[in-house]
Amino acid sequence: MATEAPAATATATADRPPAPTTREERRREGRRHDREILALAVPAFGALVAEPLFLLTDSAMIGHLGTAQLAGLGVAAALLATGVNIFVFLAYATTGAVARRVGAGDLPAAIRQGMDGIWLAMLLGTVTAATIFATAPALIEAFGASATAAPYGVTYLRISALGIPAMLVVLAATGVLRGLQDTRTPLYVAVGGFGANAGLNALLIYGLGWGVAGSAWGSVVAQTGMAAVYLWVVVRGARRHGASLRPDAAGIRACARAGTPLLVRTLSLRAVLLIATAVAARMGDVSVASHQIALTIWSLLAFALDAIAIAGQAIIGRYLGAGDADGARRVCRRMVRWGIGSGVVLGAVLAATGPLLLRVFSSDPDVRSQLLVLLLIVAVTQPVAGVVFVLDGVLMGAGDGAYLAWAMLGTLVLFAPVALLVPVLGWGVAGLWWTIAGLMMGTRLVTLWLRARTGRWLVTGAVRA
Repeated sequence: MATEAPAATATATADRPPAPTTREERRREGRRHDREILALAVPAFGALVAEPLFLLTDSAMIGHLGTAQLAGLGVAAALLATGVNIFVFLAYATTGAVARRVGAGDLPAAIRQGMDGIWLAMLLGTVTAATIFATAPALIEAFGASATAAPYGVTYLRISALGIPAMLVVLAATGVLRGLQDTRTPLYVAVGGFGANAGLNALLIYGLGWGVAGSAWGSVVAQTGMAAVYLWVVVRGARRHGASLRPDAAGIRACARAGTPLLVRTLSLRAVLLIATAVAARMGDVSVASHQIALTIWSLLAFALDAIAIAGQAIIGRYLGAGDADGARRVCRRMVRWGIGSGVVLGAVLAATGPLLLRVFSSDPDVRSQLLVLLLIVAVTQPVAGVVFVLDGVLMGAGDGAYLAWAMLGTLVLFAPVALLVPVLGWGVAGLWWTIAGLMMGTRLVTLWLRARTGRWLVTGAVRA
């Protein structure tokens, strides 16, 4: 299955062909890179899109129970997503580290590296679940849930917290398989998990009459099932290749050290988005409504670009593990072209479909008027976003987490005061979005582009020193 394919890949990279010298050789290499990028990015995109469907399914079914139930779910789901997504480094750091081992031709060590990440996920998941379970009432109250919605929010959050260890295992195991150059298995697991979640929700919410609690239990069972499938795949591969399954304290600590800079990066990015939403909220209901819709569409487009970044993490890590720095640089350039091209296409599609999206998301003429401007801003800046996502993935695959952390912190420091001045200067929500899509993403583009050009990220070897 998934753990069998990389062996051949590692051998191929170890016996890599010489760098192309003629135009025809460069074209052939480019087409080979294109096929490899697509083979990893397309299934990754499917898996990324399938994951948010969990929450959409819950929202759609709970919405028919009443407004208070849906409001409680909304607050709880936001808290749950934050508690889980800050640990996305479990996938990102594991992908690059495992891919390096694959590139070096040491598949047992690659799987062992992945197991260390999974053990770390179990540890972090247990602590996080216990913390959220114990503090659920205070958290729901702090986020301003009404007296009628709060009990539903507490119920959903406490039950869902029991599934956090499984959610983090899914993140880490997904990183393992991506590092093994397999994005198809995560797609199959994500689709299966979504189907199970939808079926269980229908049964528990309506069939058994459990309401909000039924929705939470359905998600917990589905996530636990996904984690079990992942563990079965990884454990089977570990046994086949003689890799140890026991927790290794040194390996777990190494995973935590590698992931800490990416945690800082993720928290900084979250802070940017929270500041933007807080600023929009100060401008009034129309502005925050149009901002929230634009942010939702921006996030959806990010899934397509993130799929290329995931391919970059896996491929770059493998090349560097094989000691092929020149090959890594060439495939980086190819992926940048993919990022630009994808951004242009996505931007053109958004610009063309903008009027239709206005009708889908709102009937308020004031919201529609503001939203049209925001969608055009998002559309014209998509090529910039495409390059940013690709270079982010490249540097993650190279294990250059420390630079990514400092770059994102610097971006936050630059973004925050400008965003906070937007209402004072009367720039409106359009000015806020130029600050997000222009200043913030432009700053990230500059910092990532400069790093890519220096070549300091091109550290070869099975383990990044």
